[in-house]
Amino acid sequence: MARKYEMVREIFNECARNQMRDIAISEIETDDVDTLAAQFLVGARVRSKKQVLGDQTVIFEITADGLRQRVIFSEIKR
Repeated sequence: MARKYEMVREIFNECARNQMRDIAISEIETDDVDTLAAQFLVGARVRSKKQVLGDQTVIFEITADGLRQRVIFSEIKR
């Protein structure tokens, strides 16, 4: 049975006059958060950094062609 996660995707706005960010929150089921995060690794110049916190929350910091994103997977305990 796949694990259930809350996935939060933050897209940071690079405009100097707009410091807001777009945020999308969804619930997903998977056993492989790396594969799900890979869908955001699109572009000619892509960098990513993965961090796993003590509570097993997984955070991906992604920059793809200058677009900065953060994708956070927090497991929903049943």
